[in-house]
Amino acid sequence: MSKLQPKVAVLLAAYNGMQWIEEQVDTILNQKGVQLTLFVSVDQSNDGTEQWVQRLSTDCDNVVMLPYGERFGGAGRNFFHLFRSVTFEHFDYIALADQDDIWLPKKLHRACEVMAQKAVDVVSSDVTAFWPDGRKKLIKKSQPQRRLDHFFEAAGPGCTYVFNQASALALQRFIIDLGTNINQISLHDWLAYAFCRHNGFKWYIDRQPMMLYRQHAHNQVGTNTGLAAYKKRLRLIREHWYRHQVVNIARAVAPELADSFTKPFFLIRCYRQLRRRPRDCYALLVMLLLGVF
Repeated sequence: MSKLQPKVAVLLAAYNGMQWIEEQVDTILNQKGVQLTLFVSVDQSNDGTEQWVQRLSTDCDNVVMLPYGERFGGAGRNFFHLFRSVTFEHFDYIALADQDDIWLPKKLHRACEVMAQKAVDVVSSDVTAFWPDGRKKLIKKSQPQRRLDHFFEAAGPGCTYVFNQASALALQRFIIDLGTNINQISLHDWLAYAFCRHNGFKWYIDRQPMMLYRQHAHNQVGTNTGLAAYKKRLRLIREHWYRHQVVNIARAVAPELADSFTKPFFLIRCYRQLRRRPRDCYALLVMLLLGVF
């Protein structure tokens, strides 16, 4: 990597974020060892988020607010909007950010270094989840990657993703080309992982957590731990939301494989390749055998 500080574009999707966004943005703008430009897209909000981001973009030369007024209805569509709207050609790396986390000062610098040292195109990482009562827990996502895991799960929280320019540009073109079909896909981080892995971009999941992943009642995904999270996951499985997302992502990324992912026999035969964590493989196998996938 050049001795010059790498140029990083950070894409932040915001919505009714005034409770936490100021703290998060402060940790982003104070990243060490990189030249950073923050691009913010605000979903229609009613708590002053839009006005706060507008003032920040006026005061800070390296903060850009995208035109305000669209209703996205979820982080995924907001991030897709950011990918369609931001020009990546002037940046070495592109990173994603949520509005409510806390980044350690060298989060981006480490990702850039790891990418150079490992000769990979995208880096994500484990995270340290934290709760309002002070509890903290390491959320491990860095299990060994499997042949098909990218079609059945993300590489961890999207707020850990950092892309090099080539992978980001390819993903951007893919998102633009999908057009309105992208609305069938809920989770931007899962789609990004599937696209990059399937198209030969090298992806590394770092074991070193470099951010605090805030847990609260309004998390769209969160850590998926605890009784309430398991109940929610069970409901989504029963409603076949998970299966539909797998198939929709496969149809978008690898249409030649999509039909295979609807065939229980194929999935049962390959179950060890569908998730990174062994216990998740066995859980998926049970779902397949019981016919609830």
